[in-house]
Amino acid sequence: MARDLICGMYVDERDSEFKVDRGGVSYYFCSRSCMLQFLEPEIELRRLRYLVAFSLSAGFLIGLLELLKPIHDHQLAALVLLALATPVQFVAGFRFYRGFLDAVKAKQANMDSLIAIGTTTAWAYSTLVSLQDVGLLPLLVQPPPGEHRFYFLESSLIVGFILLGRTLEHRVRVRAEEAVRALYELNPDRASVIREGQEMLVPAEEVEVGEVVVVRPGERVPVDGLIVEGSTTVDQSSMTGESAPVEKHAGDEVIAGTVNLTGLIKVRALRTGHETTLSQVFRTVQEAILSKVPMQRLADRVSSFFVPVVVLTAVAASLYWWALAGMPFNFSMLVAVSVLIIACPCALGIATPAAIMISAGRAARKGMLIRSGEALEVLRRVTAVVFDKTGTLTHGRPKVFKVVTIDGFREEEALMYAASAELASNHPIAQALVEYVRSRSIEVVEPREGTNFPGMGVRAKVNGSSVSVGSLRFLESEGVEVSQTLRKVIEEMRLSGLTVVVVGVDGRAVGAVGFLDQPKEEAREVVGDLMARGIRVLMLTGDNEETARAVAEQIGIKEFRASLLPHQKAELIRELRSAGEVVVMVGDGINDAPALVEADVGISIGSGTDIAKQAGGLVLLRNDLRDVVKAIDLSRVTVRKIKQNLFWAFAYNVVLIPIAAGALYPLGLFLNPVYAAVAMAMSSISVTLNSMSLYRTPV
Repeated sequence: MARDLICGMYVDERDSEFKVDRGGVSYYFCSRSCMLQFLEPEIELRRLRYLVAFSLSAGFLIGLLELLKPIHDHQLAALVLLALATPVQFVAGFRFYRGFLDAVKAKQANMDSLIAIGTTTAWAYSTLVSLQDVGLLPLLVQPPPGEHRFYFLESSLIVGFILLGRTLEHRVRVRAEEAVRALYELNPDRASVIREGQEMLVPAEEVEVGEVVVVRPGERVPVDGLIVEGSTTVDQSSMTGESAPVEKHAGDEVIAGTVNLTGLIKVRALRTGHETTLSQVFRTVQEAILSKVPMQRLADRVSSFFVPVVVLTAVAASLYWWALAGMPFNFSMLVAVSVLIIACPCALGIATPAAIMISAGRAARKGMLIRSGEALEVLRRVTAVVFDKTGTLTHGRPKVFKVVTIDGFREEEALMYAASAELASNHPIAQALVEYVRSRSIEVVEPREGTNFPGMGVRAKVNGSSVSVGSLRFLESEGVEVSQTLRKVIEEMRLSGLTVVVVGVDGRAVGAVGFLDQPKEEAREVVGDLMARGIRVLMLTGDNEETARAVAEQIGIKEFRASLLPHQKAELIRELRSAGEVVVMVGDGINDAPALVEADVGISIGSGTDIAKQAGGLVLLRNDLRDVVKAIDLSRVTVRKIKQNLFWAFAYNVVLIPIAAGALYPLGLFLNPVYAAVAMAMSSISVTLNSMSLYRTPV
């Protein structure tokens, strides 16, 4: 293990832990396997660098010895060259044989197949000649007089240059993952927990759900939880990309890995260990990096039949030059090796993953979690973006604006019944009503037999009375009598842009509460940006027509649908897709889950505190609509890079395979296998560098 990666180990009173110092920060692991898993990218990169240095150094020595012409007349020369080339072939090149055998077991062909066959051919021929020279084998192959006898130089340099290309590819992977792995490093290793009335320091992973954690100013929050005591400001930039600190008070949620800036808070743990948002972010991005997009699946299919075709081409070209053109056997062998090496579709294999890795890693640092590579690709083809209203286009924090009661029913009594029943719901309007009623010091009692009807309302027993709270349509379906006087009041409130909740007690509507939910400041800008890109924008809501129209007019949306239930939103998405639209649905990930799943790409926007349960292919941790536009732009740039990569990978093979097969030999041009290896490595490097240009793309 490299000393600069693992600087020591310490043992506490209960268990063994391993410490790694990196970048001036110490990280502790409960087991060696966890530590090695964390360090695997760096370990693999270092291993590749050693193998490249070893292979190219051995190749340099072989080349130096071959320049000394008299050495070819010395029997020991063959053994020296064999001793230098063999470790390169089977130690440095072991990964190619392993990949080749895996492909054989799977009854497939891959990139490693071409490299293994090509280098082994050159090494085996040279070994045969060298063993003949020292008398260990009878004369089986007789190189023509004056021709090159050994090809150990070619086999060694081919392995070295191909590994050099792989090293650069792996460096891209490490750099792309660093942004995501940096999130893992934010997790504090210790937490101050209150147990049996005493505060004690324990490993963060040992905190249990429901326990209270003390977080002091300057400390990172060790769990996802709810503040039960204290107020503070929290730096969430590491998780959501928000530059400004966010104020937090009792009742607000905090996320593991964020920094408590100003005040001491006590947090009740809701999610710990591998269930925290931080851990979910790490897993989500890793899954996206490993997932395959349609373009990559196409490249895989091409590679599966491309490799056998290349092998047949190499054999055919070799036979032509040997049997028909009358060239020496070793020349025909070099033709075969050149074709095999030059055709290795390494660039084709990394064209898509390199771009996906970089984009997914950069997006994660900005609070945009791409859950699959396919979602990233489909986003660039979007023709229609559908927004939920409440909590998506609006702040989702409606406030009571107007209360009306009829027939002498007291306002305080109507509000008590309504708020008590709404305790059975977690809808933003229900929460706003309860908060408003309590702020007026009106008693709210726990309901009995509370039933929530998503998108419609609630029914409950409050102080022995049957209470229904919700839309006018819901109360009518419940058989509640609504007077004409109240209907007129409701209509007036709707026309003024209010969301109206009707209160029914014991079968009679006694009042209505009007809520006002302001659109987000950036909503109009985002709608304009999408339309400027030629994208159709729609708004869906369970609110009434008048409220929906008022919000749509404020933010510039021309198409909207109102009074929709969750399943009706999903049906509308299905209709749009049937009409040929590529649909992106943007919602809060709870009531909008059916529509998010139905869309070509679902974008869940909000806190993202339970990513595993979010529907759709993209989760935006920041409650900022501008990230929708950024995600679409990132998708378009990424796919453009993938197309460029695939073009160069295919063009490279189409142009150079005929040259490697000897098409230009009559003109005096022949592609030596070493040059073929360099060209193949350069192909991979060009694709890698093109993908790395995504680092300069604004997100």
